[in-house]
This record gives sequence, structure tokens and C-alpha cells, in this order.
Amino acid sequence: MNPRCSAVLRTAKTTTLNHIDPYNRQNGSPRSLNVNQTPPKVETYSRDRKKLKKNPSPHRFGHNPAPPVATPQARLYANHNQTPPPHAPPRGSTVTKTPHRTTQLLAAATLALVALPACGAAAPEGPVTPVGNDTPQDTNWKAVTVADGLMRPWSIAWLPDGETSGGGETMLVTERSGFLRVVHNGQTREAPVEGLPDIHAAGQGGLMDVALHPDFINNRFVYLTYSAGNARANRTVLGRGVLNDDLTELTDFQVLFRVSQDKPRNQHFGSRLLWLDDGSLLMSIGDGGNPPTRLNGEFIRNLAQDLATHFGKTVRLTDDGQPHPTNPYATDDDPTTDPHVYTYGHRNIQGMALHPQTRQIWATEHGARGGDELNLITPGSNYGWPLATYSLEYRGPRISDTATLPGAVNPEVVWTPCIAPSGLTFYTGSAFPDWQGDLFAGGLVLQQMRRLHFEDGQVVGQSTLQFDDRIRDVRTGPDGNLYVLTDEIDGRVLRIEPK
Repeated sequence: MNPRCSAVLRTAKTTTLNHIDPYNRQNGSPRSLNVNQTPPKVETYSRDRKKLKKNPSPHRFGHNPAPPVATPQARLYANHNQTPPPHAPPRGSTVTKTPHRTTQLLAAATLALVALPACGAAAPEGPVTPVGNDTPQDTNWKAVTVADGLMRPWSIAWLPDGETSGGGETMLVTERSGFLRVVHNGQTREAPVEGLPDIHAAGQGGLMDVALHPDFINNRFVYLTYSAGNARANRTVLGRGVLNDDLTELTDFQVLFRVSQDKPRNQHFGSRLLWLDDGSLLMSIGDGGNPPTRLNGEFIRNLAQDLATHFGKTVRLTDDGQPHPTNPYATDDDPTTDPHVYTYGHRNIQGMALHPQTRQIWATEHGARGGDELNLITPGSNYGWPLATYSLEYRGPRISDTATLPGAVNPEVVWTPCIAPSGLTFYTGSAFPDWQGDLFAGGLVLQQMRRLHFEDGQVVGQSTLQFDDRIRDVRTGPDGNLYVLTDEIDGRVLRIEPK
């Protein structure tokens, strides 16, 4: 290996071991707990982030835990004779934060790692020119804290007006550690919503997307995606429950869909949901993980090209989880195809959105080292992974010899270095007239949103909105404003407003 690459890899590895997230430990021993199990000891940072301590974290695993307290800092330090730090900025304040030195080192090592095409092989060239970090900055905006006190939030959904006494804005927010929270008028309820299933919260898995049924007002169905199982055998699951009137419990929870096979390790669950205009539900499924993860003797990511499995696919379902009858393979009497499959050849889609005029489906997905993609989703299409990709292995070599494949769909946009795309939404509000109809993609590793400028249904340019936190989800609220979730221990809901 190139010595320069080796040095960066060592730096990245050393820094990653000190990462502050106790629920995403790639080198730990994650497990799934239920109410009767004793939580494991986990590594957590003291909130001044000066020293790593080993503290039990009893409130963050499983369900029906001891009654939680108001803030994630207090929840982490309850019963440990430690004083939580001052609360996060109050609702209505703007976000200004200087990253801790460890976070800065991790970000620098990560950026250096993904930005070194000279290490190992060069990425394959194709018809799409990758976009780098030299995009113009949008600066006419500010981020206002709407709600805080959320532990690693993953997704957000707004309830209809009138759901709580006194009116106001009410949201459901998922925490990846396995809790569903109610946020009303900027205040996060102390008690999580009850009635959730057992959730395997480890690595990249846990409680992920939340979506309301299109007829929620009448049936009160709440849909959740989550990982179930354990570190050796887990899969992505879709379930739904009925939200009671006081927003404290999901009743009659049912599993509607499970990925076709269990997989080992805790990577690439996909899990983004999108309701389509015909009432069908689109769901993304990751490819199962990076090498050396194998299933039945082969790298699991190869199953993204296998139409008999759900790995590396989007699936289109009826509202009760059955294959939609108009799916591309729904009428095939062929054991080599699965009727749930809508598209295939994906690595890990975690952003999906409908264009407000054309109603086309757009999706962002993660590459490995470079090669993140924005794709236009059409039924029955192959998106090439892992046979054709602009991405490299994390250790340097090519994944494929080509970036394009006969019969496969080329991406609309490629990002190298990676932005690590997350939530995705089109802007339809009035606060920023120049943004009308543009697509906003969250970015985890670069702590940003990319604004993709649209004209006549096509991407014609990009600019960046830079943050100080990882951006996990991006949504358009019922008021037309942009909202983002920050992927932090003390995560926040932020509203984007004009300066």
C-alpha cells in the first residue's frame, strides 16, 4: 500500500476508536436487549469530552426501561452521581458550535482518507463526472433550534393539526437506540411512546424511519423500519402500529415485511420509506454490508444483483406489506425473482423523495470510498452495484473495473469524496424563492446539506449549506420550511430560515 495511504488509514483507525457514539461501535460487542435483560457496559464520553469513561447506560437499550429523564445528557448520567452539563441551546436560538479536538481529528482523517485517489487504484471513469467539495456556499440562511434532547435521531414525521390539546406543532422522532419520541411545540416528552417491538440497536442498525399512513386521520397507522435480531443474524423489518389518542402508545403492532434472509454484522440496513401517489409504499434495503461480510460463502453485497433476494433493492409494497400487484416481477412464476422487488443494484439508499411536479422518484445512496450517487428511480431498473461503480474499496483497490454497465442506469450525480448522503427532500416553501423546486440532500461525514439546483426536471448545479454536526435527515415541514435532524448524542431538530 502507498505509505501515504497507510499513514492516513492508521490515523483514521486510531481516531475512530475514540469516537463519541456508544451505539455505533464497529469494534465493540453490540447486542440486542429486551426488557428483561441487563444492559451491557458501554464506553461513553463524559460530557466535557475530555476523558473516556466506562459507564453503564441503562436507559438506552430495549423497551419499557426505567422512566427516562428530560435530556439525553441526564439520561446518560442518571444513577451515576454525575452532574449533566448545561442544556443545549434553547428553542429559537441559532446554532454556533466549535467541534471538540477529537471530532476535528476524526473529520480530518476521514476527509483525508476519502480524498486520496492516489492510494491504491484510481476509480473507474464513466459518463458522469464526480462532484467534489469545491461547490459554492449558500450563506443567506440560519439554523434555528426547534427541539433538542434527542439521542441520535434518525427520522421525523409531523402529526396533523389538532393532535394535542391547545394545538401547535407535533412531531414523531425516531432515536436509533430504539425509542420513538413525541415533540410538541419544541418540547420533547420525557416518556417515549410505548408498544414498540424488540429492536437490535447496534452499529448502523436500530430504530430508523417513521412514516404516517396517507389516511392517518382515520386509521392512525404509524409505520416504522428497524433492525431485528442480533449481531450474528439480523435483518431490516417494516412494522406498523396504531397510535393512541394521547400519543403515548402504539397498539396492535404488526410486522408487515421482513427482508428475505438474516445477515451477519450490523451494516447497511437501508430503511428509508416513501409513500407514492398510488398509495403504495417504497422501501429501501441495503446490500447487507462491506467485505468481509459473507452469506452462503460469497460477499453479501453481490446479492444486490440477485433478484431472488431483497439485499440491495427497493421494494414496493401495499399498505399492509404485500408485494404491490403491478411490481415488475409480481406476475413472474419464477423462483429467481421476488415479487416485492422494484429496483435492484443498490448499495445503501437512505434518501428518497418525489419531485413536486414530475412526481419522479429520486434517491441518494452511499458509495464506499467515493462514489455516492443521486439516482432517478424507475421500475425494474438495475443501478449496477457492485458490478459498476465509481467507488473504491475502503482499503484502496477498485470494486469494479467499470463505472457503467450495459442495460444499467447511470447515476444523475456522483460525489467523490463522499458526502455520506442521508435524508432527501424537495423545497416547496416560500421563504427562499430561489430554492423553489431544488433538491436538498443531507450529508453525514461532511456535516452539510447539498442543494441540487433543478431546471426542467434536471440537475444543473450544486451548492452547499455547511453545518457543525452530521445531518441525518432532511424534511419539508407542513409549513413549507426545511427541517434537519442532527446525528448527535444531544441531537436537535433545526429549522432553516433566512438570515
